[in-house]
Amino acid sequence: MSAVATPSPSPAASPTRTEARAARSERLRLLLRSPTVLVGAVVIAFWIFCALFPGLVAPHNPIFDNQFPTSQQPSGAHPFGTDTNGRDILSRVLAGSRNILLIAPAATLLGTVLGTILGLLTGYLRGFFDDVASRFVDAVLSLPLIVTAILIVTAVGNSSRWVVVLIIGLIFTPLVSRTVRAAVLAEAELDYVEAARLRGERAPYVMFSEILPNVLSPVVVEFTVRLGYAIFAVASLTFIGFGVQPPSPDWAAQINQYWTLIDPYWWMTLFPALAIASLVVAVNLVADGIREVYER
Repeated sequence: MSAVATPSPSPAASPTRTEARAARSERLRLLLRSPTVLVGAVVIAFWIFCALFPGLVAPHNPIFDNQFPTSQQPSGAHPFGTDTNGRDILSRVLAGSRNILLIAPAATLLGTVLGTILGLLTGYLRGFFDDVASRFVDAVLSLPLIVTAILIVTAVGNSSRWVVVLIIGLIFTPLVSRTVRAAVLAEAELDYVEAARLRGERAPYVMFSEILPNVLSPVVVEFTVRLGYAIFAVASLTFIGFGVQPPSPDWAAQINQYWTLIDPYWWMTLFPALAIASLVVAVNLVADGIREVYER
């Protein structure tokens, strides 16, 4: 009498993967149909293009002095006017996005990665480690972001581009970790986590292979939200003298250089300020759209 072997059923994970792919496709479809996301993405793409190819978009050299008559008001020849050094402000604004678009995303990515790791550890391990880390996070969050950044930059004595990235990333770490920790605390009580423990899986595997994929939604939302804050933080640090300095066409550096001349030379600070505002608003539009989609 021979036993007939029946085929084993497909793994329970397969429908889960199929559902996850379907959810990602649906979210992408909703994002592409969101007017706020599309408007914000177009503005961001424009400034990224300007940062990558300033020579193609800037009609004149943004750095060389005495190219034109100094301190000219906006006109047909110079729509944004000229500055006190005879440079075309339109060219400087179009070429001024590179620094902020390099530092802000890098700092946000660093803070998101470190904050996600810290949130996973505190939310899953709990106990003494969670208590100590939570007290540290509370202490950091009690200080204003810009004040903390200034204190660290002053203590370090170096305001180079990558030092600013490191400082803003470290400041964002506790902010992101708190959000991730809350999500991990909810996920850690679910059946699939308990099943992984019963299989004898180690804590790193459970955190990064089981829990992390299920908390990516708040991580993505947190990244987009923090990016807007990072742009503002980079601009603020540059404005008060940290980071890049003139003759760089950086937007905040232009404002720092000419804000004392706002009366009567208002155009020298207005247009760089509007450029910063447009980028921050665009990032916030995308962040709001992503938040709406992921929180459905």
